[in-house]
Amino acid sequence: MESKTRPLNEEGAQEPFRIEDVPWEEWSKGEKLGSRDRSLGKFGGGSHVGVQLEELPPGKQSNLVHYHMLEEEHVFVLDGEVTLILGSKEYELRAGHYVCFPAGQKVGHALINRGSQTCRYLVIGENNPSDVCVYPETDRVGVRLLKDGFHLSARMDYWEGIE
Repeated sequence: MESKTRPLNEEGAQEPFRIEDVPWEEWSKGEKLGSRDRSLGKFGGGSHVGVQLEELPPGKQSNLVHYHMLEEEHVFVLDGEVTLILGSKEYELRAGHYVCFPAGQKVGHALINRGSQTCRYLVIGENNPSDVCVYPETDRVGVRLLKDGFHLSARMDYWEGIE
């Protein structure tokens, strides 16, 4: 489901809105992955920068461990506690913690809620239509421009098979 953008006012501007006006979108995959979010940036008319209010319930992971080649991503924890997986290390984050994942930083990240309460946080990042997202733990790569995914291990030399 994709968040709807609010209509422009009579002057052609997006007006302020209450977060509660933005519908929740929920997703899950199996027992491990799942969360719900409100796409604030898109609802407010933004297209270059995404701002998501996310809630991660106990026992869930936010997404597969991944990193972006072209998109910078930021997380600001508002309420609760969450474990950040960042490469081979783990960090316990709570309200007031902030982390940035620069574009091209080839270190995977994901959030896991190992606590007993829902964790709320903001995710802020670019919406680059050409982004490439790498999932090192599952040997995947997503190419947004192609709207397709591939196995990272299916590499070849540029001139392979060319005589």
